[in-house]
This record gives sequence, C-alpha cells and structure tokens, in this order.
Amino acid sequence: LKKKFQCVFEGIAKAGNPTLLNQIYTELYITEGGTAEVNDEHEIRQIETASRKSKGPETTIRQEDIFKSSPGRDEPIRTVLTKGVAGIGKTVLTQKFTLDWAEDKANQEIQFIFPFTFRELNVLKEEKFSLVELVHHFFTKTKESGICRLEDFQVVFILDGLDECRLSLDFNKTKILTETRKSTSLDVLLTNLIKGNLLPSAHLWITTRPASASQIPPECVDLVTEVRGFTDPQKEEYFRKRFRDEEQTSRIISHIKTSRSLHIMCHIPVFCWITATVLEDVLKTTEGGQLPKNLTEMYIHFLVVQAKVKRIKYDGGTETDPHWSPDNRKMVESLGKLAFDQLQKGNLIFYESDLTECGIDIRTASVYSGVFTQIFKEERGLYQDKVFCFIHLSVQEFLAALHVHLTFINSGVNQLEEQQTSSQTENDFYQSSVDKALQSPNGHLDLFLRFLLGLKTNKICLQGLVTQTGSSLQTNRETVQYIKNKLSENLSVEKNINLFQCLNELNDRSLVEEIQQSLSSGNLSTDKLSPAQWSALVFILLSSEKDLDVFDLKKYSASEEALLRLLPVVKASKKALLNSCNLSERACGALSSSLQLEDCELRDLDLSNNNVQDSGLTLLFSRLKTTNWKLETLRSDYVDLGVSATLKGLKDSKAISWEGVSNSSFISCETLSSLLSSQPSSLRELDLSNNDLKDSGVKVLSSGLESLCCKLETLRLSGCLITEEGCKSLVSAFSLNSSHLKELDLSYNNPGEAVVKMLEQLRLDTLRYVDGRYNHKHCLIDEETDPV
Repeated sequence: LKKKFQCVFEGIAKAGNPTLLNQIYTELYITEGGTAEVNDEHEIRQIETASRKSKGPETTIRQEDIFKSSPGRDEPIRTVLTKGVAGIGKTVLTQKFTLDWAEDKANQEIQFIFPFTFRELNVLKEEKFSLVELVHHFFTKTKESGICRLEDFQVVFILDGLDECRLSLDFNKTKILTETRKSTSLDVLLTNLIKGNLLPSAHLWITTRPASASQIPPECVDLVTEVRGFTDPQKEEYFRKRFRDEEQTSRIISHIKTSRSLHIMCHIPVFCWITATVLEDVLKTTEGGQLPKNLTEMYIHFLVVQAKVKRIKYDGGTETDPHWSPDNRKMVESLGKLAFDQLQKGNLIFYESDLTECGIDIRTASVYSGVFTQIFKEERGLYQDKVFCFIHLSVQEFLAALHVHLTFINSGVNQLEEQQTSSQTENDFYQSSVDKALQSPNGHLDLFLRFLLGLKTNKICLQGLVTQTGSSLQTNRETVQYIKNKLSENLSVEKNINLFQCLNELNDRSLVEEIQQSLSSGNLSTDKLSPAQWSALVFILLSSEKDLDVFDLKKYSASEEALLRLLPVVKASKKALLNSCNLSERACGALSSSLQLEDCELRDLDLSNNNVQDSGLTLLFSRLKTTNWKLETLRSDYVDLGVSATLKGLKDSKAISWEGVSNSSFISCETLSSLLSSQPSSLRELDLSNNDLKDSGVKVLSSGLESLCCKLETLRLSGCLITEEGCKSLVSAFSLNSSHLKELDLSYNNPGEAVVKMLEQLRLDTLRYVDGRYNHKHCLIDEETDPV
C-alpha cells in the first residue's frame, strides 16, 4: 500500500512524472454531520451554492480521525459515508489515510486496510467470491501469509466511488450472509458487509458523489461527512506549492481572484490543477499575454496545451507547428462524441461496451488515453478489464459542448433536439439551447450551456479546429438580448445566476456593471429597476467576496417589493435586519417559504416595527412544524391572539425578543413556560421587556424556569410591572435551577430590597434592577449610572 499510494500522477493516468503525495497534499475541508439525502443538482451548482454560504461554525474533521468519535458521542463509528462532488478529492483523501497508516504515522491500532474502488469491483459482477476470497484476490500477500480469519483483526474496508457502482445493491431483499468464507455474488457480499451482517467488527469508509448517497440506508451509516474541497487559503497554498516563482504565483492567484467563476471553481482540486497547467503554459509562451478570464477560455487553452504536448512528444513537431493536425482533429471529434453520448446517459466512467456504442474500439481508446493522458485516461485494476474516463466531469461537459458546437457548424444539425434537422438558424440554435437548459429542474445542462455559448465567442482560440463562418456579431447581440429577456422572467435564483455566467462567457457584463456602478456611487434607485436589473443586483450581492453576515434591507429600499426581490440574499445571510421596512403579512408568507429551504442560512431575523400583525407571525411558523428549523433569534413587536401558536413555532430557537408587545398575555407566558421546560430546550435568550406581564404572568413563566431542561442564559424583563411577589417566584425558580443563568434584567420594576438581596445571592454576571441600579459581578454602581 505504501508503494501504491506514495506517488500520484495528479491528473495524469499513466504518463508523466509522478509526484510524492505527501509533498503536494493540501488538507481538504471536511465537515462532520449531515444526512445521506438525495441531491441531484448539477455539482457545479452545488459548489457555487456552497460558496455563497456564510462561513459559520461547523464541525470539521481531519482524515486521520475519520473513525474517532467526536466529543459528546459515545457510540463507536463503524461505517462512514463521505460525500463530495466529482474531482473534490475524495479518492486522494482515502489514499492519504491509507498512506499515513502504512507509514506508521496514524491509526496504528488498525491492523489491515483494504482499499477497493467500485470501478474495479464492477467488472467482477458476474463472478462469485467469499469476503476472504475477495481480499485474497486483490491483496495476494494476505493469501500467501495464510490470513483467513479476518474477524481476529482490526480491519478497515474502503469502498471508493459508490456513484460508479454498477452492482445491484438491494438492502431490502438481499439474503442474509454472515460467514466470511461463504461464496456469493458480489452485490450480496457488499450489501451484507455494509449492513453489518458480515464482519460486524470491521470499519467501512464509503465515498460517493452527492446524488448517489441515498443508495445506502441511513441506519447502515454511523457518520456522514462531506468533502468541501479547498477553502480560500487552501487554494493559495496549492498554487504556492505548485509554483516556485513567488512573483508568478502572486500573479496567478491575483488573476484567479478577479474572475469570480474561476475562483469558485478552484474549490475543486482538479480544477486548480487544470488552471495551473494552463496558466503555466500561457505565462511561458505568451510573455505579457492575456490570461484566460472565463471558464471556456480556460478549457480551450487546456485542450490546446494537450494538443501541443502530443505534437511535440509523439509527432516530432515543434512549438511553432499548427496545433490541429488531421489526426488531432479526429481524436478530439471522437472524444467529443463519446463525451456527449455518455453525458446524456449520466455516465462518467466507460467500459468497452460503452466505447463500442460510440464507435470507438478498445485499441483506439488506449491510444487516445496514451496520447491525451491529461484529458482521457485508462485505468486497469488487478487482473481486470480496462476502464476509461475523463479526468473530470467539467472536461467531459466541455468536450460534449464542443461536439454539439462542431456538429452544428459543420452540418447545421442541433444535437440537443429530438427531431434533428439541418434547417435551424444560428439564432434558433443558441436560443433553443438556452431554453433546453432552463427546462432542467436540477441544472444538469448549466455548465454545458456556459461552454456552448463561450465557444461561440472564442473561435480564434480554436482556429484550425473550428471552421470560420464569418462575423456573428449580430447573432451574439441577439443571443445576449434573449438571455436578458429571460432574466426578466420569474426564474429561480440558481437559473438567473447561471444566465449571468452565460453572459460572462459571451463577454457581456453591461447589466452587472450598470448596477455595480450605481451601488458604488450610492445612487442606486430601486424604484426604477427593471426585473432584469433586480436579478443583476441579486447576482452581485450573492457573488460578492464578502461574507453575507448581515443584510440590511433599508440600504436598498425599506419596502415589501424590495424584500420579495431580494429574498435569495436574505436566505443566504446569517442575520437579516428587516425592521421598519413597512412589511405586512405578505412578507411573512414569503419569508416562511425561504426559511424552510434546506440551504437557508438565516439565524437572526429582526421584524420589529412592521405591520406584520399576529396573523403574519403565525403564518411565518405555520409551515415549519415538520421542517429543519434553523432560526435562532427573532425580534418582533406585534403579538396578539395567536401568540401561543407562534411561540410553538420557535421551539428550536435560541433567542426570542418580544419587546414592547402591549398585550402579551397569560397564555403566551404559559406557552413560553412550556417551551423552556421542553426536552431539550434550545432557548438561551429571552427578552420580554416593556410588556404587561405583571406578577401573574411571571409566576407562570417561573414554572418553566425552574425546570432542569431550561438552559436560559439571559432573561430581560425590564418594565413588565413586576412587584416583590412576582420577583419572589423568580428567586424560587432560580434557586432550583441557576447554573446556566448569566444575566437578569429587572430594571423599571419594583422587586423590593429584600428580594434584591436574594437575587444578589445568585451571583449572576449581570443583574439590573430598580431604575438603573446596576450590579455587575457583585460590584454595585451608583444610582446615577446610565442604565443603558
């Protein structure tokens, strides 16, 4: 294992100079937690969505600790499921785990690690093995050593690439298998291993792309982790390791930061490698030349670099020879057809049968992989058939788009249409492609469309491969206008963002630049914005490098229309200040829909000084009874008859503020008491200042405060008409449960001197009482002190 994993070919399958894994490995961002839910959105869309998330506290985990229980978790971890988009580094992660173990650096309590890939296992689907025989088949030294009783050892099985599995894993009907030496089909064997029927003492680590995670039942998984790829500092670390020249490195990093789409894509380690390969060549061959500024340009240059390598290394050519010989063109056209046909089927790996369907024989495929090693690669498992794939999904999509582009230019046929004719105009071709991509609910054609439109404006870069058809400036203008018209329609924020990325590939940034200029000058007038301009504003705010920690609607327009237009920004922010914005019940309905979405980041919502009324607040929570409620703090100043239902909607919140609610009632105190004593209660902060609670309400509230389930840290009851009687009930409650309380505000009430002395015995961090008399850590400050 040490020999197998100590070197990597970083993007190259069987040619090139190997690099020591320990030398180039950059720590990946791995988060603990989550579920194996289905996420079939395009993976580039998932990367872009993740890039817009506020950088909040998350439980991260190092690869060497993947089987170690986190603090507060008592149950042992048998099976770990690690999700991550294609090219994010899942395989390298398992290789690093294995190499560290083999080099005695980590996890020495483990006695054997057996890494498998589903690519290798697929070709054994017709054969039968016992678990011991399968291990012996792939790891022959174990057979030579007579190791058969796997249950006597601490063993880790790595199953890499569940999304590439072509075995029928049926977790409901598969017969039970418990004997490690009994032969059966591979699907039955793996299903029982994952379920824990077979070798329950073993540890399992399964990796997969997000869309396939749900194949494993949740009860079979002890821990779900997600590889998020490189953080921003890790991107820079990668390029500094890759390039020795500090000046060159700084220029590359600076260039990537100027293009938001390139910077986001660099979350993916494989894209960092593609970028480094291209920029290294461009800086070396075109001194002072322009660097690729969008995705299509980057991938065209990547293709050109590979053509140059082939021309010089295999054809005996020179740097100055034309890139595109007839042989090179034929290779690219064949790979483009393969990429498109397999993309339509959803395949990222191809076996001989897949190649045959596309008209490529196995020998030709081996030649292609030997020549275009950094685009198309061949892998061979132990005694197994050959497996082919493109180095990354994005490369496959680029070549697929190139195939569709070349086919239309050469024959007028639109490969995206079911009824393929050669009668379409260029305008019809591009506009129908936009429509086709927008019809996909999960964005599966998003990146493909960007490449297709980008190829339209990059014909000079592909000179010799693409036939020149004269100027198409008018077609470009009409395509740009067609996309801008689409931006005026009521599309989802994800589709709008992709359309702006398409405009970027078409080198049209007019809509975004117009809004950016207005924002910079402080002259943005939202009253006059068209729907497309509103979409541009959302795109700019979501694409900003600044974290969306706090969104203040009043900066743009204190109106309900502005809120409805900017809801995607509210959803992506941690804190939303919507106070004093003339909002009504309608706004609460819209907020409710956003708050129940899985990717909603909002934790703190201020709705005070609006006319949402109690019906609006009740509506806000009515749809959230069965969803993952994430809101931790809510501020509002209108609660009436439905307060009980509203408070129940806040069951999992950490802070509630209802300051100045004129008729907060006995019923609301009952509901709050129930909330505080619920198991478990998440509430840490409660502000009921300036409400007429009186002693009766406080007595009811106190029954919840005395519960051991109550973990309240801050309680503000300023100006609530509380007398000595009510304060005594608080003292009684906190005498029974005061371990969590840090701050108590009873200012502008009348607790009485005797009760004050009792309260001081609680030794709180902060205690406020009677007209601003203030006690902080038991140091009385005199009465003239400003209560603020």
